[in-house]
Amino acid sequence: MDSHATSSQSVSASLLRQIPAVDELLNRPHLRVLEKRLGHRLALEVTRKVLQDLRDKVCQGSIPEIRVEELEEEILKEAEAEAGFSLQPVVNATGVILHTNLGRAPIALEALAHLVEAAAGYSNLEFDLERGERGKRDVHTEGLFRSLLGAERALVVNNNAAAVLLALNTLAEGSEVIVSRGELIEIGGSFRIPDVCAKSGALLREVGTTNRTRVSDYASAINERTRMLLRVHPSNFRVVGFTERPALEELVELAHRHNLLLMEDLGSGCLIDLSPQGIRGELPAGLSLQAGADVVTFSGDKLLGGPQAGILVGKREPLERIRKNPMFRALRVDKLTIAALEATISIYSQGRFDSLPALRMIRMSKEQIAERAGRLAEKISTCAGFTAKLRDGHSVIGGGSTPGQTLETSLVAVRHRQQSAAKLEETFRRRKPSILGRVEQDEFLIDLRTVSEIEEQKIVEAFEKVFSNQ
Repeated sequence: MDSHATSSQSVSASLLRQIPAVDELLNRPHLRVLEKRLGHRLALEVTRKVLQDLRDKVCQGSIPEIRVEELEEEILKEAEAEAGFSLQPVVNATGVILHTNLGRAPIALEALAHLVEAAAGYSNLEFDLERGERGKRDVHTEGLFRSLLGAERALVVNNNAAAVLLALNTLAEGSEVIVSRGELIEIGGSFRIPDVCAKSGALLREVGTTNRTRVSDYASAINERTRMLLRVHPSNFRVVGFTERPALEELVELAHRHNLLLMEDLGSGCLIDLSPQGIRGELPAGLSLQAGADVVTFSGDKLLGGPQAGILVGKREPLERIRKNPMFRALRVDKLTIAALEATISIYSQGRFDSLPALRMIRMSKEQIAERAGRLAEKISTCAGFTAKLRDGHSVIGGGSTPGQTLETSLVAVRHRQQSAAKLEETFRRRKPSILGRVEQDEFLIDLRTVSEIEEQKIVEAFEKVFSNQ
C-alpha cells in the first residue's frame, strides 16, 4: 500500500471519530426544539440517516472536515422535508389556465371559504332542516343548476368520466348507443369513449366517417336494440377541412321521433358565452338543454371553474333513473366538493364571472397583462445577473378545452449572464414555492395571465434570492 492511500485512510479514520453521537446531536438546542415539534421518532430517524450519509462521504474521501453546525442544519432541513406535505402549492407562470398536471381550475376564494366552513364542523349534508328528517345531498346544487341552465334535474358525481359511465350504464346497458366515428375521442390519462362505453355494458354502434357524419347515418343505424344517440364534444382536437356534423337539434328530433334518448357529453363544462374572448366551439351547457337534449354531462373543474366533479343535467325521468343506479353511491361526491360547487354556481347565478379565477384569466386582456409584466420585468432586471424584457406570446386554456385556440399575452422573457434558460427553469421549479415557467429560444418565459398579484411578489422574492452568492 502506498503512502497516499495510507494517509487517506488515516484522515478518514480521524474524521469518523469526530462524528458526534446521535444523542449528542439531539441534545443541541435547535434539535431539541425540532424533536418537540415533530416528535422523537422522526428526529431520530432523520439524524441517523444524515449521520450515515456523512459516514459514507467520509469513507469516499469527499468530506474534508466535520462541522457540527452544518450537520445540525442538514438535519433540520431533512426533517422539515420529511414532515412536509407532498401536495404543495406552485406558482403557475406557464400561461396554461386549466393545467391538468397542476390541478386545473383554481377555486374561487368564496368557494374555498364555504368549503372550509362546511368541513370544519357538521352540516345539513343529508338532513332536511325544515322537516327534521333525512334529506338528499343533491338539493344543495340541483336548485342552482335548474335556475341557471333550465335543467329539470341535476346530479353530481366525482368526475365527468364517471358521469358518462353512469349515464350509459343506466340508460343503455345491453343495448346499442349510436355515435359518430369522428367523436370516438381519447383524452389525457387514456380516457377513451369506446372503453367507457364497453365498461358501462352499452354496445357502441359507430356511424359516419372520421370527418363527415350526417343525420342519415344515424337514422340508418337505428334498430330495435337502439336506446340512445350519443353526441361527444371533440375536446382536445379539431377536424378541419372537408367536414360535416349534424346540428344538435337535428339529432334531438331524430332521437325523439324514434322514442330514443339523446345524450351529449360536453366535456369542459362551459356555462357562459366565451366568444367575446375569441373562444369558439365551446357553447354553454344551457343551449344543449334548450335544444332538447335529455342528458348533458360536463366537468366541474375545467371551464366551469370549480372543484373536480362530473355534472349530469337534463330531464327528470332519465336523471331519476340514473340516481337510482347502485353505482351512483359509489361515484357520488363528498361535502367538500358540494360546498365548493354550490358556491361556484352561486357566483354564476349572480353574474360575477371575474370572481372565478379561471374565467378571470380567460377574460384578461393582453394590455392588462402587459402592464403587470412591464413592472415585473423592471424588478427582475435589478436582480444580480438577470435581464428581462417583454415579448409577445400566447396563453392557452388547456384541460382538453379549445384545441388550436390561443389567447394573446405579454411574456416576461428572462436571461441570466451565467445560467442557461433550462437551468433557470430547473432552479425555480425546485424552489419552495415552485415557480413553473416555459423555456423557448434560450429564454425563461413567465406568463402572468396565470399568476395572481400575490404570487407575483413571490416571483420577485425568488429572483432576489436565487444565485445571490454569484
